[in-house]
Amino acid sequence: MARLRSLLLLDTAPGASVAGEGLAKLTDWQAVAKSWTAALEKVTVDPDGAITATRTTLESVCKHICDERLVSYDSGWDLAKLYKAASNAMEISPDQHTEKIIKQILSGAATVVGGLAGMRNALSDAHGRGKGSVGPAPRHAKLAVNTGFAVAGFLIDSLIEKPYRI
Repeated sequence: MARLRSLLLLDTAPGASVAGEGLAKLTDWQAVAKSWTAALEKVTVDPDGAITATRTTLESVCKHICDERLVSYDSGWDLAKLYKAASNAMEISPDQHTEKIIKQILSGAATVVGGLAGMRNALSDAHGRGKGSVGPAPRHAKLAVNTGFAVAGFLIDSLIEKPYRI
């Protein structure tokens, strides 16, 4: 318990380093790597920016997967629709599985994606704020980065483990 608490109180997002191992194996993923690094660098010093960069990372991962799997998408799609296209292409969409626990976990990942999109709209630096508004705390940014990178890492790992064959 003490070790977990100490990890959670660090000024970083510990889950991101594990998720990033797969990213390091991919070529031509510079846009993802750039936003990934930005999110990690901003967790405690710029929580608003970390949330925005996490959402950008997840969007870029989805677009890269769609590009690699030859799945067309519209640049105006919201994150949930992009995630659905990418997860379908990777055969990790909840509706593509029959085992209850797998469906539940994959549905949770889709819920996380929707929550991150909402968090970015409400708490990040993507929109202007009024005089009395309060931004997110570093703990909110850590939550966004850790959960977002867990989903992004799962997508990346799935891509690596299930290479596309024409």
